[in-house]
Amino acid sequence: MKKENKLEYYISAHLAVLLGGFTGLFGKLVTLNEVDIAWYRMAFATIFLMVIAGIPKISATKLLRLAGVGSLLGLHWILFYASIKMSNISIGVICYSLVGFCTAIIEPWVYHKKISVTELFYSMLTMAGLLLIFSFDSRYRAGIAVGAVSAVVASLYGVLNKKESEGVKGRTSLFYQMSGGVTILSAIIPLYLYFFPSTQSVVVIPEGSNLWWLLSLALFCTVGEYLLVIKSLRGLSAFTMNLSFNLEPVYSIIIAFLFFGEGHELNFSFYVGIALIVLSVILQTMRSKHK
Repeated sequence: MKKENKLEYYISAHLAVLLGGFTGLFGKLVTLNEVDIAWYRMAFATIFLMVIAGIPKISATKLLRLAGVGSLLGLHWILFYASIKMSNISIGVICYSLVGFCTAIIEPWVYHKKISVTELFYSMLTMAGLLLIFSFDSRYRAGIAVGAVSAVVASLYGVLNKKESEGVKGRTSLFYQMSGGVTILSAIIPLYLYFFPSTQSVVVIPEGSNLWWLLSLALFCTVGEYLLVIKSLRGLSAFTMNLSFNLEPVYSIIIAFLFFGEGHELNFSFYVGIALIVLSVILQTMRSKHK
């Protein structure tokens, strides 16, 4: 492989991570509630993918399975943006770090494997970090709780996405996850709003800056990010790609500090909690590299 091609793959990978880091920023900029953000993100992504790749053929069984996986992604987005609305961007993305702990339990269960004690221990460091963050300010406890549930759903999505997307082209899998997911999400939303009423009314048609932020979120942080990942995996290993995505929460927090000045809202226990989470990521990375 030529050196310049290798560099191109690395650039694509980190552009994808950087786009992922902006996801929380858009969640804060859009003044609509979490239901509107998640629904329109999936709907606009479906339209963009249809323009790019048309409507690919797939079996009815696989379509339904991918649609179910997509609905988990939509539910994760609803809870993720609800967490940000209840607290701030930094809290929302840090709660996402629980995905590793949840995956260490869910993945062995789905694939009928033994739970790795080592992975569970490393993930417990993340739990300890989150508990420190959880205790630093009672104002954000509701947002942290919702963010933790969001991480559980995201973990389940990741495990099932890996299982159901095997043998399917990336754009095809993404299209049916988005299109099927937005359909199922439409049925879930009334139930969600019944149990968790939003302080903001549901907007049928977004206007003004909200429309442009949602279009940007769908185009860049959904379709663009996913296609960059596909390109990167042509020349990089899955380990290298996953290692790169460990930087996403860091990018999100830096962006939150720069655009919203969230650093003034956080205290010492927050940074100790972050340090434990970063330590967990480093140890898991070193273990994976050794294996």
